[in-house]
Amino acid sequence: MEGYITTTEAAERLGISSARVRQLVGSGDLPVTKFGPVNMVKETDLELIRERRGVGRPPKSAPAAEKPAAGRTVAGNGGTTKKARRRKKCVINPGRR
Repeated sequence: MEGYITTTEAAERLGISSARVRQLVGSGDLPVTKFGPVNMVKETDLELIRERRGVGRPPKSAPAAEKPAAGRTVAGNGGTTKKARRRKKCVINPGRR
């Protein structure tokens, strides 16, 4: 089978995991030929993946600006927060069993 490699070998050559290769095969981005129970990739088809732009998670940039909390926030005047009220509702009434 000249010119064909296994999906595991393809993963090693591309520098990605074999699970990612299976995802690419499943989505149709990487064509395979099945020889018995084994999926084989043409070596020339590896260029389809290498040339793709934006493969993988984008690099982290500067940290995102802090978002304001949803719901009520901690009040400086001694008021309770939404979370604290939820905790109070979860307390079991000692008089009831």
